Amino acid sequence: MFTKILIANRGEIACRVINTCRKLGIRTVAVYSEADAGARHVRMADEAWCVGPAPSRESYLRSDKILEVAMASGAQAVHPGYGFLSENEGFANACAEAGIVFIGPPVEAIRAMGSKSAAKALMEQAKVPLVPGYHGDNQDPAFLNQQADRIGYPVLIKASAGGGGKGMRVVEKSADFAAGLASCQREARSSFGDDKVLVEKYLQRPRHIEIQVFGDSQGNVISLHERDCSAQRRHQKVVEEAPAPGMTPERRAAMGKAACDAARAVGYVGAGTVEFIADQDGTFFFMEMNTRLQVEHPVTEMITGLDLVEWQLRVAGGAPLPLQQDQVPLRGHSIEVRVYAEEPEKGFLPSIGTLAHFAPPAASANVRIDTGVEQGDVVSPHYDPMLAKLIVWDETRERACDRMLKALSEFRVVGVGNNVEFLGRLVGCDSFRSGQVDTGLIERERATLIPEAQPVAAEVFALAAFASVEAERATRSAFTVEPHSPWSVADGWRLNGALTRTLAFKSGEQQVETVIEQGSRGSLRIDSRPAVGSTRPDGTVRLAWGDAKLDAHVVAQGETLYVFSGGRRHAIQKIDPLLHAGEDQEEGGGLVAPMSGKIIALIANPGADIEKGAPLLVMEAMKMEHTIVAPANGTLKAFRFAIGDQVPEGAELVEFEKAPA
Repeated sequence: MFTKILIANRGEIACRVINTCRKLGIRTVAVYSEADAGARHVRMADEAWCVGPAPSRESYLRSDKILEVAMASGAQAVHPGYGFLSENEGFANACAEAGIVFIGPPVEAIRAMGSKSAAKALMEQAKVPLVPGYHGDNQDPAFLNQQADRIGYPVLIKASAGGGGKGMRVVEKSADFAAGLASCQREARSSFGDDKVLVEKYLQRPRHIEIQVFGDSQGNVISLHERDCSAQRRHQKVVEEAPAPGMTPERRAAMGKAACDAARAVGYVGAGTVEFIADQDGTFFFMEMNTRLQVEHPVTEMITGLDLVEWQLRVAGGAPLPLQQDQVPLRGHSIEVRVYAEEPEKGFLPSIGTLAHFAPPAASANVRIDTGVEQGDVVSPHYDPMLAKLIVWDETRERACDRMLKALSEFRVVGVGNNVEFLGRLVGCDSFRSGQVDTGLIERERATLIPEAQPVAAEVFALAAFASVEAERATRSAFTVEPHSPWSVADGWRLNGALTRTLAFKSGEQQVETVIEQGSRGSLRIDSRPAVGSTRPDGTVRLAWGDAKLDAHVVAQGETLYVFSGGRRHAIQKIDPLLHAGEDQEEGGGLVAPMSGKIIALIANPGADIEKGAPLLVMEAMKMEHTIVAPANGTLKAFRFAIGDQVPEGAELVEFEKAPA
């Protein structure tokens, strides 16, 4: 076993590996970019070394710098986590040449599975079933278009070196193929430095089922059961679970055998995932093999009781697998959701900012939180916007769904947009609860999962009003000079009656005035209904308001109160008429950058007449492409930035003149 390892990654996977190393008594070395100097994984590690500026290509992807740190720090091995250098053949080879153990598969296995096209050819030889498609080297656009026509639409264009949902486009008809190919190749070049693609038949309602495999240097390969990762958006996994709903023992055995055959075909060692796409009739096809640990590995750990990172470390040190196939446990059901800093109601646009409040549910034997951030950390535009993985386990799938819904209702985030409520609606929708999950579920249920904004209930404004009054009382009491003086008692006492005030609140377009009556001896009425409540320092509010018994958690940030109640987060803005006097003039509009990013394509031509909804330019931010479209019919006067320019959030991108009404 190793005594010191370097972790060549960041975020929750780096923290995850550090925790396992602590358990085993292994010292850890973290690497970080300048943007991550205060990151959680840096604080957790035994020592940490800076490897460059914020962009990953200048830091986390600099294999030469990371190897220099490994040798200078005395690390015996490098754990690459997932992403960045985990599937980089050159990095694995460089580690071997430096005499440092790469905690992953052999270089030959990475090479064999690194190209989706080459991997499919190899799997065809190993008799692993494949999706109909073209996986060859001819990358001429016209030829690829012909292959798509031969396969039949819809087709999926996929970056050969891709992963994580990047470099993938579904094309519905031949006329759209060229544009889809160009977009896919552009994203593939940016993400992987390789724009080679393959083209496959796109199944209409497929399930994404993957098998966790493990191999050792003695030639043993076993599967640790399956995971269903069908709930996806933009080809990125959102919810994962194990075992797969409706999986029969016979089908599990067949898929496990196919996955192990795939691993043996490349002499696989360590943790890997063989991904299959399954049709509704139960047939399944090899999609790709990820030669690393996956983001969703915790659900496998929860149903088996195994620590896969510990297995990685022991196997990399030459130990045999600790279990044989028939000894692998399978108990209960586990579900994982990915909590992202993003705004589902704005097309899942990533969100950046400071985590003013970050409070996951309490961890337990049934609830696990894997995260790389803490309250006060900054979510930057440089890396993936995942905040945490929330994982639950229970005896049955139904109980696991209930447990997940409860955990999500307790997850509170303030400071950045997030998908917590969206995840709750997804796990709670009838299709998911019944196990009718496929890769098109989220888009098909979009109206349910991302509903139109509804008016905020009166109870929420009552909670906000009570929290405001209590906060004022606490502030006055804290700053009083003579705490025992009757003049310092902040109970609203008046000689000839109650203190009556009107508080104004706003939520979206909804504005409400709430009348507060503070009587003698602490009595309180909110909108003419008697109110009795209490608050705690952690923000917990309990309020009896008339006949209603209300519970919430209230977080104040500036003039906004975030009221967490009933699994919802309500942003309630306090309105101070004096403070905002003169601010009611009409705001100007413009085509501005929704967040910091880089201009990667200019689509329209300056001077051209543009129809509403037509694409103008494409930005890349937080590893994703965002197309900026015309807000109305009009004329594009000019672009304010060129391809390659880095633009800040809110920057005006184009000069656009709307057509007369």
